[in-house]
Amino acid sequence: MKKLSKLYMVLILLFLYVPIFVLIVFSFNESKSRSVFSGFTLDWYKRLFNNRIIISSLINTIIIAFAASIISTILGTLAAIGINSMRKVPKAMVMNVTNMPIINPEIVTGVSLMLLFVFFAARMKIEFGFVTLLIAHITFDVPYVILNIMPKFRQMDPHLFEAAQDLGCSPFQSFKKIILPEIMPGIISGFLMAFTYSLDDFVISYFTSGPGFQTLPIAIFSMTKKRVKPDMYALSALIFVSILVLLIIYNIAQQKSEDKTKKKS
Repeated sequence: MKKLSKLYMVLILLFLYVPIFVLIVFSFNESKSRSVFSGFTLDWYKRLFNNRIIISSLINTIIIAFAASIISTILGTLAAIGINSMRKVPKAMVMNVTNMPIINPEIVTGVSLMLLFVFFAARMKIEFGFVTLLIAHITFDVPYVILNIMPKFRQMDPHLFEAAQDLGCSPFQSFKKIILPEIMPGIISGFLMAFTYSLDDFVISYFTSGPGFQTLPIAIFSMTKKRVKPDMYALSALIFVSILVLLIIYNIAQQKSEDKTKKKS
């Protein structure tokens, strides 16, 4: 039975990662062939970095991802602190509302936000672009930040905050020296998760972006309407490696947090 389960796991991993491995290999292919590897070259990566549309879209994506992640982390941290101080029933209700953007299909969220921005655009002269895209990304990033921070509150002794004040700390000092260090692993994890989701989001970005400001996934989609060129393989390979590095950092942060919790217990 164990051998069968291991075989099943290997087949699943092959099914998931062999296509990505093939894509990375052919991003170094000298010819445009999709089936024959004729030689090693870095020309497609050079062409990729000389493509102004791709570089501009990449910069836009990084700006949006960083801005949305930072704002979402601040809002999510404040929201998590407020939710943690609630009673059981209101807390459960608020958490259910918080989870809705995660459970909701992305296309529903994207269309809903688009209609909301159209409503305000007609009255406040708001154009689709950086602002609408940033608000959309913050909308679906905040719940992930909250979900990463809330378990840290559950792991923490609820009387530490009051004990610090009894020993002479002000509420701000108690938060800074007691609460913040305890929830910091969750804040970092939430930031990394928000950044990762913002970096590769397509559906919501597609409905909330404008002609003057587009992210990398949208630029890739517009290019794949024609024949896919090997420089797209190079771009996909770079995106995969970037996401992989972020996930490794996220897992390391989670592991350190768990080890710290085990040592305390």
